[in-house]
Amino acid sequence: MKALRRLTVRAAYPEELAPLGTIVSNLRWSWHAESLDLLESVDPELWDRCGKDPGRMLGEVSADRFAQLARDRRFLRRLKDLADDLGEYLTQPRWYQKTAETTSLPDTIAYFSPEFGITEVLPQYSGGLGILAGDHLKAASDLGVPIIGVGLLYGAGYFRQSLSRDGWQLEHYPSLDPQGLPITALTDGDGAPVRIALALPEGRTLHAQIWIAQVGRVPLLLLDSDIEENDADARLVTDRLYGGGKEHRLQQELLLGIGGVRAIRAYCAATGTPEPTVFHTNEGHAGFLGVERIRELVEGYGLDFDAALQAVRSGTVFTTHTPVPAGIDRFERSMVAAHLTGMSALPPERVLDLGAEDDPTIFNMAHMGLRIGQRANGVSLLHGQVSREMFADLWPGFDTSEVPITSVTNGVHAPTWMAREILEIGEREMGPEILAEGGGWEAVDRVSDSELWAVRNLLRARLVDEIRRRMRESYLQRGWSDAELDWIDSAFDPGVLTIGFARRVPSYKRLTLMLRDPERLKALLLDPDRPVQIVIAGKSHPADDGGKQLIAQMVRFADDPEVRHRITFLPDYDIGMARYLYWGVDVWLNNPLRPLEACGTSGMKAALNGALNLSIRDGWWDEWFDGENGWAITSAEGLADPDRRDDLEAHALYDLVEKNVASRFYDRRKDVPTRWVQMVRHTLKTLGPKVLAGRMVREYVERLYQPAAESAERMFADDFRAARELAQWRADVEQKWPAVAVLHVDSQLLSGSGDAQVGDRLTLRAEVALGGLSPDEVTVEAVYGPVDHDDRLVEPTAVALREVGATNGTTRFEGDVPLESTGSFGYTVRALPKNPLLASSAELGLIASA
Repeated sequence: MKALRRLTVRAAYPEELAPLGTIVSNLRWSWHAESLDLLESVDPELWDRCGKDPGRMLGEVSADRFAQLARDRRFLRRLKDLADDLGEYLTQPRWYQKTAETTSLPDTIAYFSPEFGITEVLPQYSGGLGILAGDHLKAASDLGVPIIGVGLLYGAGYFRQSLSRDGWQLEHYPSLDPQGLPITALTDGDGAPVRIALALPEGRTLHAQIWIAQVGRVPLLLLDSDIEENDADARLVTDRLYGGGKEHRLQQELLLGIGGVRAIRAYCAATGTPEPTVFHTNEGHAGFLGVERIRELVEGYGLDFDAALQAVRSGTVFTTHTPVPAGIDRFERSMVAAHLTGMSALPPERVLDLGAEDDPTIFNMAHMGLRIGQRANGVSLLHGQVSREMFADLWPGFDTSEVPITSVTNGVHAPTWMAREILEIGEREMGPEILAEGGGWEAVDRVSDSELWAVRNLLRARLVDEIRRRMRESYLQRGWSDAELDWIDSAFDPGVLTIGFARRVPSYKRLTLMLRDPERLKALLLDPDRPVQIVIAGKSHPADDGGKQLIAQMVRFADDPEVRHRITFLPDYDIGMARYLYWGVDVWLNNPLRPLEACGTSGMKAALNGALNLSIRDGWWDEWFDGENGWAITSAEGLADPDRRDDLEAHALYDLVEKNVASRFYDRRKDVPTRWVQMVRHTLKTLGPKVLAGRMVREYVERLYQPAAESAERMFADDFRAARELAQWRADVEQKWPAVAVLHVDSQLLSGSGDAQVGDRLTLRAEVALGGLSPDEVTVEAVYGPVDHDDRLVEPTAVALREVGATNGTTRFEGDVPLESTGSFGYTVRALPKNPLLASSAELGLIASA
């Protein structure tokens, strides 16, 4: 008989062990080595059997064992020291507090994401977006950045993956008991659970419980709709991550955005935490947070829609992660309209226009994110460029380089992803602050080649043991018998060059590129002198049959008795598996279709452990590949024939592995591959400080959060005076702008000669019709630089012209342009709206060019 509901009965342990509860209730244990050691020592066998889940383990520890620990003075001293250390970690000033002594920083920042990958014990993530969000919170905690995270609590998380006999992906959705997860319910002063609600169509209401996962210093609020106040359909809104149809997905995003803001208000009221001044939405899924904040200002402060929008925009940061339009959530406009039931104070068409795109029937979540966020960014330099091109239509008339989307390259949380042995070397040579502060990595030069190589051998051997364990488990699940699996005991070899490939399995990541020439791949795997072994993992979206076909194709190849000891596909890729892969592989392979990999942080995690990257120059690798930290696979980007492109790039991959990677790995002097270790050392030294999530979060604080907070402070001051004035000014400018025109431009060389020479200056004079706007409301610029054969400016420079007078209803502007290089040179003059409250001159999307 199947149980109706599941619950977890937690252990009651002796008073002497009470600090265990404090340590386990804060997810810092998941990346803190000493805490993990202590928890394992409670009952090592049970720790492994419970999947290193301390809550589950403590629920199964016997009373006799607890009594024994309560008398163990050595254990109690360790417990007290760790509890004290946690207390200091949570309360002592860190980077943010020290910076705030001399710089104005926001008191609180809200960070919204549809998924968070903190630990495998809290399975609320599917891939890179969630892992990035988890690392963002962890690094913010380490730096003392006062973030509140907001997400959803999915009843089944993301799916567990297994394989059928023939290699087809199978999905399983185990029910998660909130009481058994490392979270606590938010309660009011009377101890009652705090819940929020939002309206649904047809008079229905969606209620949600607020759970808190404490991520170091950062509270992560998770909204759960599976509560008794909801009807049967509403209880299923948070059933699965990225599950269900369009309406289900829309309701999840309404709950995340609108419900998330209401959860923050409830949390701040219950805890006394300052209200956030900056709201950061990690991808467009949480975009409705802006609509809710507009509603708050309209209903609570009497602002009109336009003034409220300007106030909300000022403090909103939007990060886009997708490099293709197909990755954006888009809903029927009519469906969104039907779900605006609880927004009666707002003009429906104005809300719907926030998500407008070329198709008038569609509501585009990314477009809403860009219209509500005054500051926006991609997640690598190349992705910033791709994003500016992808969204350029929202700023017509501007060159793509001027589209106001910047970039902050992702980073990874070193204490989570670095192997203990590498971490200890770093802390020994560089100090414990290295992983948060980011400097001093050149000290790795003090580590001998033999020590680095010994650690790499140890980690590879550990990975091989884990591969064998997981291979056996997978084959047994697929229907093999123990008698058929004796060969697994010798599968993979701790002395063989090991390549790792693990990620989600959409088509653009090209899981099966290595199979383009199966015989060539077999030759690499079975080379008698320089063999290669490859470990592969990844999940395909449950609805993506194309991705499942790729997995099945890979599994069939890996099942071949000729090569199965050298290549394998391991199912159920998660944080737990990922750590072993990042620790132990020698090379991390990434071969996406350039430029479709927004960042690709998995290679960063491998690099932090001394692995070398072998990748198409996409995402972060395009930015930081330097020729000595790995290898770049030649991209055939631009070829119209996708099969031809795949063939060329696959053969470039084979050639690199055979002629460069394997030859260097097996080139030994006294059993140490000196040139390989030099690359490992260089990777740690040069990439170490760059790939850290601490560096990323500091960039967000300095480049986005701080200016957003300053803008919001101006907008909210004096009864929203600046917001009201900016809204009125913007409406006036948009009305008058059609009459703004650059009517005439003259130029003259300052030298007076007829020939332009390097070092000369060109004086430009422009007559501009301002359409009723004052000169203070307009910037008139000369834009100049080299030109191509179509007379298009290449990497132009802009300089403001000065007003020199008015005549006959026009205004004259003048300025000098330097001639600094030889060759074809061009210029133009343009007018742009000007207001000190704008974050960018392109912000309004208005331009008048000569």
